[in-house]
Amino acid sequence: MTNVPTTTKADWSSDQEVRWCPGCGDYSILTAVQLLMPELGVRREDTVFVSGIGCAARFPYYMNTYGVHAIHGRAPALATGLAMARPDLHVWVVGGDGDMLSIGGNHLLHVLRRNVNLNILLFNNQIYGLTKGQYSPTSEIGKVTKSTPDGSIDEPFNPISVALGAEASFVARTHDMDRQHMMEMFRRAHNFPGAAFVEVFQNCNVFNDGAFGAITKKDKRASMLIHLEHGKPVRFGDDNEKGVILNSYGSAEIVDVADVGEDALLVHDENSQEPSLAFALSRLSAGPFEPTPIGVFRSVERSEYAAEASKQLAWAQEQSGPGDLASLLHSRATWEVS
Repeated sequence: MTNVPTTTKADWSSDQEVRWCPGCGDYSILTAVQLLMPELGVRREDTVFVSGIGCAARFPYYMNTYGVHAIHGRAPALATGLAMARPDLHVWVVGGDGDMLSIGGNHLLHVLRRNVNLNILLFNNQIYGLTKGQYSPTSEIGKVTKSTPDGSIDEPFNPISVALGAEASFVARTHDMDRQHMMEMFRRAHNFPGAAFVEVFQNCNVFNDGAFGAITKKDKRASMLIHLEHGKPVRFGDDNEKGVILNSYGSAEIVDVADVGEDALLVHDENSQEPSLAFALSRLSAGPFEPTPIGVFRSVERSEYAAEASKQLAWAQEQSGPGDLASLLHSRATWEVS
């Protein structure tokens, strides 16, 4: 983009006091976004953050851009209308695991299926934080909370698997303890021409503290985080001694590289049109207590929804000639169609 003024983090930070609980992972996500925005070459007045309800939904207040605080779960639907009416804007959708996977689950599925040009950040802390600690759609089985005193019996969602199942074109995962990785995933999402979905493991230190500590603490990352890199064998470990293969059942499986050889390892292909490879990787971990992939799972280009709708509208206008919407809206209750 030409003639975009140089900005800094301060330019993208609003004058509102940031009011999350001290130590909340949302602070680090906010900082990562505010640091990234000056690097993207976009204008603040061309940028919009849309949120629903929840702790994550405070996000638009803290960005010095346009923002919309929508109702619970409806941010993807509202953002769809905005992206279609104003395809020139950079639209970000921010929500939590409860907001986007519970009451907003239906809207999330369809915005991904349609491939609307949005950047969707799902903050996953595996709990309802704003309403003081009820279990969420990503809480593990057996989770004891105020709403599940005897432990949750619900099978939790895997957000990456859900997104891939909805035919999402761009799917990635990061975590709130690695600013550079967050910024790179958010940059990739912004640059993608369609619906970009990024799950962010985010610690709620009040109601679910340490939910991701087994894989995101500094001394655990090498052995527990599997960095996905396009075109490279999937390896990890303190000495890169572990790897991932596809077994005879088509499932991803962790092995010792010394036992199978590097040639047997799965080579990550984020551009594969067939989503089964990315889906297998998304199922590698049963939860954030086992080695877990992070990075870009899938990035495939396909038709973007607003662009295709505009083509249909242009074609219809060519066929019927220019219409007069104002006259139609102010006309009587019936009219003739020729």
